[in-house]
This record gives sequence, C-alpha cells and structure tokens, in this order.
Amino acid sequence: MACIVFGHDDCLAHVTPPGHPERVARMDAVEAGLTGLPIERRLCPMGDEADVLRCHPTGYLAGVKAAVPAAGWAQLDGDTYLAPGSFDAAMRAVGGVCAAVDAVVADGGAAFVGCRPPGHHAETAKAMGFCLFGTAAIGVKRALEVHGLGRVALVDFDVHHGNGSQDLLWDEGRCFFASSQQMPLFPGTGRADEVGAHAQILNVPLRSGSDGQAMRAAYERLVLPALADWKPDLVLVSAGFDAHRADPLAGLEWEAEDFAWLAARLWEVSGGRVVSTLEGGYDLDALAASVAAYVGEMARLSA
Repeated sequence: MACIVFGHDDCLAHVTPPGHPERVARMDAVEAGLTGLPIERRLCPMGDEADVLRCHPTGYLAGVKAAVPAAGWAQLDGDTYLAPGSFDAAMRAVGGVCAAVDAVVADGGAAFVGCRPPGHHAETAKAMGFCLFGTAAIGVKRALEVHGLGRVALVDFDVHHGNGSQDLLWDEGRCFFASSQQMPLFPGTGRADEVGAHAQILNVPLRSGSDGQAMRAAYERLVLPALADWKPDLVLVSAGFDAHRADPLAGLEWEAEDFAWLAARLWEVSGGRVVSTLEGGYDLDALAASVAAYVGEMARLSA
C-alpha cells in the first residue's frame, strides 16, 4: 500500500514569535520534501481529548487550553509559546498520529504525520522544548489501549533527547523506547543509565561532531538488535531531522541519506508497520531534503 501522509492546514496557525526556530515555514519545507513522492494524502482529524488523557492529567490539558491567548502569544516556558491557533494545531497532531496508528494497525504499511508543534519534550504535566502534548507517546498508548497490541516500540532519532516520551513511558512495560541524541545538549537527559521502570528504555548518547557513520554503527550495535529482540507489533518513530549537519540548534553531522538508511532499517525490524511523526529540523533546506529521503524510502518500501 502507499505510504500515508497526514497533515492539516491548522498546523499553520501555530504561529511563534519572530526569530523562533519552530516556525510556520517548517511546514513549507516539509511540503517541499514530500512533493513528487508516491504517497497517499489524508487530513488529520481533530484529536480526541481522551487520547491526550492517556498520557497527561486532566488539569494539565485544561491548563494548556485555558492559556491560549485571544491574540499575540502566551509563554509556557522559556521557548514554548501558544498563539490563538496553537491548541487546535497540537490537537491535529494528536489526531493525526492516532489516525495513523489506526490505519497501520488495520492494514500494515507506513504512515508519516507531518504536523507541528512537535511533541517529544512534553512531560506528564509540563510543556517544554516547543512541545505541548507528547504526540508520539499518545500514539503508543492508542496502539496499546485501543487496539490491544501487546508490544510496541518507539524510536526517537531527533538530535535532542525525547525526555517527554521517556517521562510518559517510564512505567510502560509494553513499550520499548530507544532514543539516540547528541550529549551534552538540551534538555540534559538521555544518559545510558536511564533505563525505565522495566529496563525497557535504551538511550544512546552521541558525541557532538559525530557523523552518520557513527550513528549507523551505534544503531547496528545497540538499537536494531534490541528492537529485533523486542519483536514489536508496531514501531512508532519520533522523526526529528535536526541531526543534519546544517541544523543551527545542534552539532551532529548527518546527511539526508542517513535518514533514508534509518527508514530502511526501522522498516526491516518493524515487520512492515511503521508510524512516524515529525519532531525537529530547523534548517529549512535540510529539513526538506531529509523529509524527502526518509519518507521517500518509507514510500518505496511500503509500496
């Protein structure tokens, strides 16, 4: 089947202050990367609050909703902002990942959710790092609780550690979480000794300046064997493209073809069921090239 790509124009309404790296123009870059690929387009439904509440408490959800300004911006932490359209944008991302999980569980194949804001830094009751809700972790819970899957994996290759996903899934013994990240770097978590309540978390710190070959070696030695041993019914991916050498917020030296390599290897260990959701990537040209490489490879393999 064709790779399904979920998106929605509501994600354009999450407007950040001038100069903010997580900006509306990222959606244009994603669209440029998707242009010409053999994909099936679907609109993200509006997310259901019940899905959010599988990961976040009622008070936190209500607090985010209440903080949305009528105009301008509300600031939730040092770099996380709400505009009038931000809540709907975040809920489209939630709805997209849940719809992608539903589609891939039903029919197999690959799906990519090209939405913003990203999600992997949002902790149980804390917005941070541009993120409001733990979108990928919400997808994990959808697979486990709605579809009754027994073993799910979440892989995060964003250059920044997915501290929010780790927090939300720390006690979830049915999900194996693997994250590679530059260290030291924001948010400061992701040490190899952070293993989760059931030893189901694998963190792979990477040195600043290391390239795609170093990443491939680490995945071949650590992440891919662990995934193969886990035998997941579904693989979710926090697909951040800010490890690219051109990205302004970090210092890894990956190329676009490294993301295509990751797509192929994650597809191989997934048994043909992969749901990816957009996280970082802040150089627009690099983001477009990386999305084209990653989604293009998923589309080729799932055809």
